[in-house]
Amino acid sequence: MTDGHVLVSDAVGNLRDVGGRPTSDGGTVARGVAYRSAELASPAVAEDPELARLAIRTVVDLRTASERGQRPDVVPPGARHVVLDVLADLPPQAAGQIPAILADPSAAARTLDGLDIAGAMVATYRELVVSTSARAAYAAFVRLVIDPDATPLLFHCTAGKDRTGWAATILLLAAGVDDDGVRAEFLGVNPAVRTTFAPLLHRLEAAGVDPGLLAPALEVRPEYLETALATVRDEHGSFDAYLTDGLGLSTLEVEALRHTMRA
Repeated sequence: MTDGHVLVSDAVGNLRDVGGRPTSDGGTVARGVAYRSAELASPAVAEDPELARLAIRTVVDLRTASERGQRPDVVPPGARHVVLDVLADLPPQAAGQIPAILADPSAAARTLDGLDIAGAMVATYRELVVSTSARAAYAAFVRLVIDPDATPLLFHCTAGKDRTGWAATILLLAAGVDDDGVRAEFLGVNPAVRTTFAPLLHRLEAAGVDPGLLAPALEVRPEYLETALATVRDEHGSFDAYLTDGLGLSTLEVEALRHTMRA
């Protein structure tokens, strides 16, 4: 079945419109407000016709300083670039090591030796909810989304699946999308992500490394999202309380987010 949220760009991978999903009360998430993608490292971004059509005003880069240094963003003409490092106060995470592994697959065996990648990914999803840097970054992200001068907005990390996936989840839950719809969007990036990382997996195999060792960091899994949602419940009791107590948003800002994300 065709995924109606996918946007095709030769310059940007995993490009999607967060809008269009039904809400639990019969409404619809607004299209053309917030887009998500993988990194914008290709020089072709500057002249990409699909990005030009979207008329992006703000690019939100959720990556670490190391990721940005290795593969800096190319920002579409006329757009403002905003860095919101979700993992700034945490040690290197599994997903953040992907650029280094891309650069030297033969070193992957040393990098991955003894690591519980799946466990590290689950731990990362908890940190997306509770860490100081993540809460500050996602609060600033929401404030950009509700600023009419900042949208349409494109947000991304490296592959556009984990940090970006939680950002998209925040928007959809605030708009009133039910659990099934949120899960469908979260897992919907896997085909694009697997296509992106297929060459890396082949290179790992050619270097004598079991590609399955890295697989948990190269896709999204239901247990990742469930970990984040369970952490919200455990720490705050509800998603609404997460927005106000966890992210520090005012009641007016929460209402503005709901209004902005509704068609």
